[in-house]
Amino acid sequence: MKETLAIEEQRLSDCDGAKSGDFCRQAPDFWGTFSCFSGRLSQGSAYTPRMRRIVLAMIIASYFSPAALCAQDMLGKVSCHAAGSPKPENQSYTKKLWDGYEISLGPAHNSQGGGDECTAAIYNGAGRVVFRTTGFSVIFDENHTGQDFDGDGKPEVVFITDTGGGNHCCWAYNVISLSPKAHKLFDIDAPGAVQFEKDSQGKMVIWQRTAGPYGFTSMARAPFAEKVFRVGEGKLVDATPEFCSRIFSERNEDYRAWNIDLAPEKIKVLQSTGNTGLDNEEIVSALLSRALQHVFCRQFDAAVSDLNFWPEANRTKMKTDFAESIKQDYPEFAARLLDTTSRK
Repeated sequence: MKETLAIEEQRLSDCDGAKSGDFCRQAPDFWGTFSCFSGRLSQGSAYTPRMRRIVLAMIIASYFSPAALCAQDMLGKVSCHAAGSPKPENQSYTKKLWDGYEISLGPAHNSQGGGDECTAAIYNGAGRVVFRTTGFSVIFDENHTGQDFDGDGKPEVVFITDTGGGNHCCWAYNVISLSPKAHKLFDIDAPGAVQFEKDSQGKMVIWQRTAGPYGFTSMARAPFAEKVFRVGEGKLVDATPEFCSRIFSERNEDYRAWNIDLAPEKIKVLQSTGNTGLDNEEIVSALLSRALQHVFCRQFDAAVSDLNFWPEANRTKMKTDFAESIKQDYPEFAARLLDTTSRK
């Protein structure tokens, strides 16, 4: 099986070869070897739509591993991984940056275990700590350090920190500006995948694959959708609607898969049988994922239309759970869903 996976990975485009219009998906095989490949699998390739969905299902199955990050990022030479990790590192590192700043990264001297085994710090020219991150594992992201995230013309520093205490669920990118003085710009969690790209004007765009409601599918088919951020005034700004024409187009593998999995005949099967279990898992996952993407795009009527395809017998419970999963960021739409269920 491992040899088969290696062959399959060779047939996929890697991140370095992904075009600016492509989505980049990241996933490991199940032995901890990280790979990074494009979500835009060629329509002319040997992969059938079903095979492509199997590959993408493997990606989502990696939700509880740090593999949601790109291979180049995760295999940074300057890194610390606590004992018990596949490749623990116990060396301490120092590295000079610019303008007199320097980083130090390695095992934490006063670790109590359970999530504070590794630490990294940025020191200014006077030797004072101006930023620190601590976790089960910490990586100095040399691939993105030196890039300008906030558009001020100055480079930033990027770490990747395991914030879950070794549970392999909660990695995050930490982006730090050193100008005019050192300060953290933002953290961005990587629940599914995070991809950085530059737009046509050279400004940073950040794609975050975000989980939807749980309990309706196996973890391998958990619903996900894309959020897109820009950096404005030193913080992340949700810019998803700006990119929705791209998301809901043939350029996006997810969109092509939705059109297959949610074809009218498949919706009829879902509604006529009322079976939202494993037998119809691909339909269920696609339906919830597309509805979630409509929400992120603020296409709320379209989201409702999708959710109304759900079998009537347990539609109210589904909408209640869906509303619960989005209420923090979309309280008005969540209230709308709950209102429609209360009137039934």
